[in-house]
Amino acid sequence: MTLQSVIEQVDTITSVDDLPAIKQCVNNSYDWLKTSFDTIPVNQLVTGRAQFVDALLCHLWELFGLTSEQELALCAVGGYGRGHLQPYSDIDLLIVSKKPLPQDAQEKVGQFITLLWDIKLDVGQSVRTIKETVKLAKEDISIATNLVESRLLCGSEAVFEKLWEEVNGRNTWTSKAFFAAKYDEQQARHAKFNGTAYNLEPNVKENPGCLRDIQSIGWVAKKHFKEYDGWNLVGHGYFTEQEHSELITCRMHLWKIRCALHLVAGRSENRLLFDYQPDVAAMLGYGDEGKRSVEKMMRDFFRVVRRVSELNRMLLQRFSYDMLNQSVQHTLHINDEFSLLDNMISPRHDNVFNSPEAILDFLMLIANTPEVKGLDTDCIRQLRDAHRAFETEYFVEREACRDKLIALFRHPKFFDFAWDIMHQYGILQAYLPQWDAIVGMMQFDLFHAYTVDEHTHRLVKHVNHYFSKENKAFPRCGRICRNLDKPEILYIAAIFHDIAKGRNGDHSTLGAQDVLDFCELHKIPSDDAHLISWLVENHLLMSVVAQRRDIYDPDVINEFAGAMRSHTHLNLLYTLTLADIRATNDNLWNDWKASLLRELYLMTQKALDNGLQCQVTLNERVETHKQLAKQALSEQGADMDAVNMLWARLDDDYFVRFKPAQIAWHTQEIINAQADWMSADDTRLLVRANDGSAKGGTEILIYGKDRKALFAQVASVLDSRNCSIHDAHITVTRDGYVFDSLLVLENDGSRLSSESRIKTLEKAIYEQLEKPGRAHDNKRKLPRQMRQLDVPTKVRFFTVGDDATLVELEALDAPGILAKVGHAFVDCQVTLKLAKIATIGERAEDIFIVSNDAGKALTQEQQVALKKQILFKLDQLEDITIP
Repeated sequence: MTLQSVIEQVDTITSVDDLPAIKQCVNNSYDWLKTSFDTIPVNQLVTGRAQFVDALLCHLWELFGLTSEQELALCAVGGYGRGHLQPYSDIDLLIVSKKPLPQDAQEKVGQFITLLWDIKLDVGQSVRTIKETVKLAKEDISIATNLVESRLLCGSEAVFEKLWEEVNGRNTWTSKAFFAAKYDEQQARHAKFNGTAYNLEPNVKENPGCLRDIQSIGWVAKKHFKEYDGWNLVGHGYFTEQEHSELITCRMHLWKIRCALHLVAGRSENRLLFDYQPDVAAMLGYGDEGKRSVEKMMRDFFRVVRRVSELNRMLLQRFSYDMLNQSVQHTLHINDEFSLLDNMISPRHDNVFNSPEAILDFLMLIANTPEVKGLDTDCIRQLRDAHRAFETEYFVEREACRDKLIALFRHPKFFDFAWDIMHQYGILQAYLPQWDAIVGMMQFDLFHAYTVDEHTHRLVKHVNHYFSKENKAFPRCGRICRNLDKPEILYIAAIFHDIAKGRNGDHSTLGAQDVLDFCELHKIPSDDAHLISWLVENHLLMSVVAQRRDIYDPDVINEFAGAMRSHTHLNLLYTLTLADIRATNDNLWNDWKASLLRELYLMTQKALDNGLQCQVTLNERVETHKQLAKQALSEQGADMDAVNMLWARLDDDYFVRFKPAQIAWHTQEIINAQADWMSADDTRLLVRANDGSAKGGTEILIYGKDRKALFAQVASVLDSRNCSIHDAHITVTRDGYVFDSLLVLENDGSRLSSESRIKTLEKAIYEQLEKPGRAHDNKRKLPRQMRQLDVPTKVRFFTVGDDATLVELEALDAPGILAKVGHAFVDCQVTLKLAKIATIGERAEDIFIVSNDAGKALTQEQQVALKKQILFKLDQLEDITIP
């Protein structure tokens, strides 16, 4: 089947009533696209699709007798007007007339449009007079843009020419006004994607650096020059032949992705959703290895996006200054090579970047000139050309470049703006082969929101912010950073922390060796080099211990403090860890993680002060917390005898874990409840929520006679209401009362939104626990994105003493997972003491500390039985998606 044969079939249609024949023609056109995808260049596919639709519409127009209307024209506008159509793209039509249509013509046009809908074409149509069209175009930039690339399909040439003359007349959009409107439109569009194309499910049409940015370049130029072939714009000096060819190459790449996406989805879909990514990658020739193939595809995609973003930034800036005669208001000659034009750095001659060393000198100049706010068009163009000219070797191979790079890393202002330029224009990529390997590297999960290089860039910016006087949110990090004698130690560790991602092996270990080699090559002192290497190798340690270990266990603190070696190691790792978490995902950092890391930092600091005598540190903590809590309770007028009676039923472990304010709140609530209960055998439960007792989130307190599956029921209620438990401390008093403290956040990691929401949760938990039985019906479904993510369930056991076993669970974070695990504990007669819940994107990485019914660590047989039951329970979770 060829395009020509598909188009020729259109002529065999003899009646607008022969719907099967018309639909068959449309279906054949889709078959041609699918069978030709691997053999025909994508530009021929999208133009061929437009040619088929042209032929079909004109033939149907004729069959409806509309060609006899002398003052009526059928026009293609928008993307279709450019002669480009993706398989399921909108077919934008303008049916324009000189005067309002008579009744019979209106009926024919209505029947024509209805038929197009009936044959499942995605048509967007407008029926207007010339006067109406011009008036709307003056008022609406979107309509004006659609008309920039309009073309006549069939009908009156005189009407179309009159429309064209009016739309491009003096009384419509001037080039300056059109440019300003399109630029504002682009800024608003970029803002919808947080200013970045590095999204997990990018929109290949609308994202920054994607097709719409290429179109924006063309629109403003075509409006100004009245040229509708991109090659002709080269003659106007708008861009060079090389830049035009690069835009075409990038457009072809994005077109290919979009075409495959439409064919895979079977509809007009521009979001590269997880559901489609493996199939699209396979269609594009990246193989059928699932996640691995997707990551290869996304890496190429993001590299193209970066090139488009550079060209868009450069060309729109050039248009603003050169084509619209926007004058420079302030000029400052910095040196013989560069000037500052309205705070944009500009080269003073045509060969300022004549060597790799000159490029690094340029970065030093920016670091020394804080007034620089950006690069002008000529500077971007020369920098891009130099990047290509020197791509035969990495800059690191030149000794002079190595000296200059370390001088940059030691400059107090380098990481303000010059670092952004180094990243944005691929200078570090040209310098270091290991960095080149991670540019555009995406990870197929819900945890990492950015490519590895973009994540690292953001991490370095967070570290740099800690040095700033404007840093108010992270005062401890600020104090640590401002007291560093050699800030470059922290910066180099930050740059290298993920440098070995994507290789076979542990990226932390491989990265530690990479940075040792880097330091030796760049003559970093040995002690500093080994400290940097240690930071890279251990950059995940603090986060793992804080979120996945019991940080109130003296053995855990002792082990972690021993790994820290010194206060310097602890301070640097703490700062690096905070920056790493914040740079991974915009929704990842929250009060809960902040409180965990702060607690671990402070207890480790105290343990180091005490010579790793961690038990001494914790004993001091118990006495201090008791004293401060009693003071608060006394001020509230509490019955101190009742306080002492309650506390006598609790172990020291309780007073280690909770802050004095929490202890005072727990105590007062329980004493008040006990006073209301008629007898010691009362089976009622106390359920209270407090948004002010814990810094990390909302605390839910549950107290009363112990019962089976209590944790499972509470977990199910919270999950069904889109809340997540992040920490659970389970205590059973010596006389059989359960004392649970749960720290709860919204599913996106934010605090609960209002007092009414908190009270609603409190009521829902109480009502569930008052019901007979232990089941709760949770109707929350698995989100769509998670369907494509393969997370094998893993259950591991670690003995943490004679009386406890640590259970480590990794699984897909499906709705109801905690409730199922809780029921498995009950089924196996296992007592839950502590739970730490971590959600890493789509992955649940949960820690449970448990004991058997004798209060001892689980035996080997009990571990096997519990693992079998957990796997059985999790297999019962329904795999149903949210549409």
